[in-house]
Amino acid sequence: MKKETVCDIIREGQDYIPDIELYSRPLELEKECNYVFVGIRQCGKSYMLYQHIQQLLKEGHGIKEMVYVNFDDERLQLMDASEMDVILQAHASMSDREPIFFFDEIQNIDGWEHFARRLANQKYRVFITGSNAKMLSRDIATTLGGRYLTRNVYPFTFKEYLGSKGISLDPNWEHSPKLRAAVERAFNVYFHYGGFPDVRDVVAKRIWLNELYNKIFFSDLIVRNNIRNEAALRLTIRRIADNVKQPVAYNRISNLVKSAGVNCSPNTVIDYITFMREACMVFNLNNYASKFAERETIKKHYFIDNGLLNIFLTDGETSLLENMVAIHLHQQYDESQLFYYNKNVEVDFYLPEERTAIQVCYNMSDTHTSEREINGLVKLHAFEPLRHAIIITRDEECVIQEKNGLSIEVKPIWKWLLE
Repeated sequence: MKKETVCDIIREGQDYIPDIELYSRPLELEKECNYVFVGIRQCGKSYMLYQHIQQLLKEGHGIKEMVYVNFDDERLQLMDASEMDVILQAHASMSDREPIFFFDEIQNIDGWEHFARRLANQKYRVFITGSNAKMLSRDIATTLGGRYLTRNVYPFTFKEYLGSKGISLDPNWEHSPKLRAAVERAFNVYFHYGGFPDVRDVVAKRIWLNELYNKIFFSDLIVRNNIRNEAALRLTIRRIADNVKQPVAYNRISNLVKSAGVNCSPNTVIDYITFMREACMVFNLNNYASKFAERETIKKHYFIDNGLLNIFLTDGETSLLENMVAIHLHQQYDESQLFYYNKNVEVDFYLPEERTAIQVCYNMSDTHTSEREINGLVKLHAFEPLRHAIIITRDEECVIQEKNGLSIEVKPIWKWLLE
């Protein structure tokens, strides 16, 4: 790797990053810590680096201190870990200022973690992004030795989506018919096409999302994990999308794939879902009421963004609604706090530490469905007393007072997301 090439890359970043127009997202970082930002492709990790660079410039740091390197750059495709020291050499030839390093999509370089640890040991400040949660596996965490903190980055929340569209909400926004109508119109787009920052102003949103999915499929799944049975992986992803609201066993997914004439064992399904999680494409929930063996084999699987899920669905409003609730909760709680409940009673989401249970019901006017969701909360309250019982709907809002003293809040999804 030529030092002059790396100098060009550093110089280009110093030229254009200060002038990038950004929607500022919440970003609170410890002053003396190094960070790894992890998330799915196109969720805004690079913009987090740009935002922090601009923040540092406002605080008085000089642009010559900023060393931004994107390892998706085709000029770095042949770089390996043994050559990464040329980045230090390149900056030293350009400036005598202490560098602050920003490395984008660093997972493209095998063995990157050893270089990152050395920089931390030498007291440099380093900020890293990657599209692969495997970056934080036990082996790499051991190598980094606790020298980096992790920040998960997700596509826009609904509140961030509104802000990025120039819609600001005051405490009384619901009482403004014009503003409320703007929120509901924006939500309809967000609900179907998700929160990837770059999809907001694209006219052909489904085409953009399909292209992103294909990039994830081939780059982050097929190539990275050396998968040979492309058809089995495609069918596995589709079957997960079809069953997004239901607890599903690995054996069942395997059988569903086999029913399409493609061989796929349960162990292969487990591997595929692991790879999807490592690519930050999906996440799963465990059944709070199940025993360990069952908890590890039967899970609910959700997509990290509604736009990705929607490309697999034809009439999936109810699936999109539950998936969006799952996303919102997943961004706030880790796997040890968030569950579903299924033992003599079915509840979509359960937070035992907060004694909160949440059901999802697209339309409460469907008597059979609404009674099922209400009865699930009432039954759970009888043996797991609840502080909060909530039913999330598409548009309806009310309070249901049950005879056992349980008060159930019925809230529209777009309003609940903004609380």
